Amino acid sequence: MPAYAIYLAAALAEIAGCFAFWAWLKLGKSIWWLVPGMGSLALFAWLLTMVDSAAAGRAYAAYGGVYIATSLAWLWLAEGVRPDRWDMTGVAVALAGSVIILTGPR
Repeated sequence: MPAYAIYLAAALAEIAGCFAFWAWLKLGKSIWWLVPGMGSLALFAWLLTMVDSAAAGRAYAAYGGVYIATSLAWLWLAEGVRPDRWDMTGVAVALAGSVIILTGPR
């Protein structure tokens, strides 16, 4: 599976897992939200190990751009808040950095 597909799946798993904690602590949801949340966070960590990289830090750094883009998609689709031009500019910069990290000659 290509790195960006893994990163997208990892981002969705991380955001869902973190949102479970957010829902419990900030939205008053049941503590039982943490059970699937922790499973989702474990899935996130496992998915990052699937990226073909000689160094974990480099894989995590490249993941950051995809995480930022996916977080803003979550903001819009799940929370109903449309990202503004500054959000979109930040995403473009983050994804450019991600591409440089992943494709740079080594």
